[in-house]
Amino acid sequence: MNKRWWKTNKRKNMAWMLAFSITALGACNADESNEEDSQAGDEDAEEELQEVDVMLDWYPNAVHSYLYAAQEKGYFEEEGLDVNIQFPTNPTDPLNLAATGEVDLGITYQPDVITARNEGVPVVSVAAIVRSPLNHVVHLEGADIDSPQDLEGKKVGYPGIPVNEPILETMVEEDGGNFDEVELIDIGFELNSAIVTERTDAVVGAYINHEVPVLEHEGHEVDYLNPVDYGVPPFYELVMVTNEENIENNEEKIRSFWAAAEKGYEFMKENPDESLDILLDHQDQENFPLKREVEEESLEVLLDKMETEEEPFGSQSAESWKATMEWLNETGYIEETPETEEIFMNLE
Repeated sequence: MNKRWWKTNKRKNMAWMLAFSITALGACNADESNEEDSQAGDEDAEEELQEVDVMLDWYPNAVHSYLYAAQEKGYFEEEGLDVNIQFPTNPTDPLNLAATGEVDLGITYQPDVITARNEGVPVVSVAAIVRSPLNHVVHLEGADIDSPQDLEGKKVGYPGIPVNEPILETMVEEDGGNFDEVELIDIGFELNSAIVTERTDAVVGAYINHEVPVLEHEGHEVDYLNPVDYGVPPFYELVMVTNEENIENNEEKIRSFWAAAEKGYEFMKENPDESLDILLDHQDQENFPLKREVEEESLEVLLDKMETEEEPFGSQSAESWKATMEWLNETGYIEETPETEEIFMNLE
């Protein structure tokens, strides 16, 4: 072999290897730099997530499954949000704290929003979560109650929440009865025990997606009367609220929140079992332990009430707000009717 040829090619090979090493080293450094940039970008993205505090109407249960699904599946994060789900100390907290801005959003009851607005509280509903009453008059079978008129001369328990009075009065009077003949007893939240122990003949303020399946799983046969069948308008049982200032300053953040919540709702509909798994992982075991069988029945009830063919999940109508306000005004629950356009907005 020619030595000159060998030396020449050796130099070429060494130059090539050196060039390759430099290129490879540069590539490694570039990869490391890109990885560091990517990590820094991820950290920046996490830092840029906007915080949202949302307060539930009660401890976690089936009606909140869509929120926990949205959180677990990363839908909130996809919208650039870091959502903190809180529980109330008492039932008025979600509305009051949303009104003062101490939380961004709260889940509460349509009649309570109307009452607050009537008193000048700048709270605004941004979405309807449950489109018709869950609150029914519940009694054990064999209580000799076939319609609201049969409540005359009987004891009816309620949880001390004032809106239950116009509900019951409307039902009894619409059915031809005399509401003055009904003995209304404040029993706090001991609704189920009140009828099981026969302390009362019936209760109002009990929910067909909670108290009813709980009683049935305890072996009691129950029946109930739907307020909508007896003159009460189909008011929204649960709505999502915020305040006027938050809408003015953070409307895009609220819209982003609801976009993720809708994705959670669609996931809940398509994957009810997995959604309940997620919910049970977030239950408040100490204060409100859940039974899967009860929550399964609850979710089945809720899905029929959270949307209709004509009314998508979250949507609100002026007709619903107007009818509910007029009913509360006629029953004396409120003295004046708030302006419809000020009390709600649709995020669609």
